[in-house]
Amino acid sequence: MNYIIIDSGTSSTKAFLFNSDGMVLHSQKIKHTLCRPKQYHVESDALVILETCKSLFEIMVIASGDMPIHSSGLAIQRSTFLFWEKESCTPVTPALSWQDSRAYAIVEEFSTHSEQLWEITGTPLSAHFGGPKFLHMIRENPQLKNRVKNGELYFGPLSAFLSQAMTGTAGVEESIACRSLLYDIHRGDWSDFALNLFGVSPQCLPPLVPVKYDFGYMLDSKIPLAVVIGDQQAALIGQAGLKLGSIATNFGTSGSVQFNAGQNPTIVNGLISSVFYSDENIKYFMVEGTINACNSLFYHLEEELGIAHDKMEWDYRASKTETDGIFIPGFNGLAAPYWRPGFNDVYIDLDKRSNEDQIVRAGMESIGFLVSDILECLEPIMSSKPSLLTAAGGGSRSSLLQFIADLTGISVGHSTMKDRTAYGIFRLLNPTYQSDSSKSVDQIFSPNPSQKINEKKLRWLNAMEKFIK
Repeated sequence: MNYIIIDSGTSSTKAFLFNSDGMVLHSQKIKHTLCRPKQYHVESDALVILETCKSLFEIMVIASGDMPIHSSGLAIQRSTFLFWEKESCTPVTPALSWQDSRAYAIVEEFSTHSEQLWEITGTPLSAHFGGPKFLHMIRENPQLKNRVKNGELYFGPLSAFLSQAMTGTAGVEESIACRSLLYDIHRGDWSDFALNLFGVSPQCLPPLVPVKYDFGYMLDSKIPLAVVIGDQQAALIGQAGLKLGSIATNFGTSGSVQFNAGQNPTIVNGLISSVFYSDENIKYFMVEGTINACNSLFYHLEEELGIAHDKMEWDYRASKTETDGIFIPGFNGLAAPYWRPGFNDVYIDLDKRSNEDQIVRAGMESIGFLVSDILECLEPIMSSKPSLLTAAGGGSRSSLLQFIADLTGISVGHSTMKDRTAYGIFRLLNPTYQSDSSKSVDQIFSPNPSQKINEKKLRWLNAMEKFIK
């Protein structure tokens, strides 16, 4: 029996054909692009991503041959929102990426409600999330506002659009609904306070459903879609994260530090609390710190510094370079634990004209500093300091992992298994699979603490205090 898994991220969509033993029989990836029409505006075309998902699904069906396919699952990038027609499932707006912060004025307008929103939803008031994007778009487009009033449109995350378009079933699952700033994490339903604040009618939102749910059959096949989940939640599950207290990191286009908080939602200042996993019987929660600029940071620096993509080699540049400089990436804004909309990058003791390697090194270090800041926020809810922090994703390079180990005093293990997100969904689709290979690491980076790195952390905190807070 085989399983089809689609992992649609920011820059590409990948599909996998697993067998019941957890082996990947076939995989394929298709890249897609983001559009940046203005500063802090980041969009994608939902129809392009839909066609990519359809194509990859059909390729996996063909690859399975005569072997029957038990079920399929989707892992989708979070905090990307759009409007689409309820009946035809046709998008009527671009999909505003999680990197898009055009709704920053809404955030400033509602700043007095930020603490109450955070307590209800587990999510900070930020332009990255759904509520501000909704209000911004209907204010900018009177025709869109009228269609919403007439009940013609759904507003929701990309995951809800894709699952409806491929199965005919309208529904937004809970792990990504948490990114709307409209979901009451304590009640497991839409928040009346948040809906009223952002002017959202409940009829404009797809019905709430669990992560594991009967969404219907995929693309008129006989293959059910049984799981839809946020990509970072799936990545933690793929790192043996279903155990209470599990903690892991994932570094891709963006980054994330995830902590399994168990069956009760826990609100932590500076971090996001979300549904981790749910089905008709049980619900688990996670606390997470997100980092907007990981691999996307180095794409950004390629443009800023005029470095050809094939010449960037950021891991090599960072490993052979030291710098006293501090770099604060503002081009996509800052997520946890600072939550600031887009701003101009901050260079401290760095000269863009003199040494690009030092800037690349300082950029890499900014990711490590943010990981350290997030771990410090998590300390009050962790029973003890973790002995090992596992790291997965394409951005898990040696220079970054060693820096995180030195900075935090925690050993960092590089995961031997690629595509943890897909593996996490497989674990949900086939819960009888008992292998523990998800825990394996191929290299452990042991901490080498020093006075110099402690002083560097203080310089980072001072810079954040001066330029960001």
